[in-house]
Amino acid sequence: MIALSIRGIAVLGPGLSGWVASRAILAGAVPWEATPFAPPPPALLAATERRRTSPAVRLALALATEAAEASGLPPESLDTVFASSNGDGQVIGAILAALHESEVAISPTQFHNSVHNAAAGYWGIATGSQRASTSVGGYDWVFASGLLQAAIQVASTGQPVLFCASDTPLDPPLSAERPTGCAFGLAFVLAPGGALPGLRISYQATPCDEAPPRLDNPCARGLPLLTALAGERPATLRFAMLEDAHLEVEVRP
Repeated sequence: MIALSIRGIAVLGPGLSGWVASRAILAGAVPWEATPFAPPPPALLAATERRRTSPAVRLALALATEAAEASGLPPESLDTVFASSNGDGQVIGAILAALHESEVAISPTQFHNSVHNAAAGYWGIATGSQRASTSVGGYDWVFASGLLQAAIQVASTGQPVLFCASDTPLDPPLSAERPTGCAFGLAFVLAPGGALPGLRISYQATPCDEAPPRLDNPCARGLPLLTALAGERPATLRFAMLEDAHLEVEVRP
């Protein structure tokens, strides 16, 4: 079991405009309204780099910025784990569409944004960070995979880690094969030790039943964790993983 303290939290999605503004909603004290949401332009980047970012990168950077600011730690000092199921699907779709044309013309900007660690690269540019960064996939189980990676990294290095899990919808025709109804993401700055609020995380090599996410987005499987923290309620949560395993998370608010 890995004991972690939570130094900062972020959340963005329909009707959820940041952790501070969303706590009452997540705790059930205020009704949730599905107001439209679009990832904001990343203020940390220079104008030239900002124009090159896609919605997927903007969402990840906005979450990482909010969580890092809440932690009070310098953003450039944090190791990072960025988790995404779809990656930058908008860019991938544009490249595939270009390859389908008789005269192929792929933008160099699109090509370097197509890699799964594009968000991590832009975060390094924006903050000047030279810290270690890991980018994780995991299909519908991406939240649990990313959280486990972040926890292991904290335990092995003894240093805080910024963990960000986010996904945005794909464009047609990919959206027919991989429906993602909305942009959503969450982020934590996790540190070693048992300070409160905190988590105790353990990997279990057995399957578990997990309720479908309340939002049509794979990263929204992390909402029960945010709900427990917002309501300041102790909880034991189980998140399904690949290969009939699951992640058990004890919440200590």
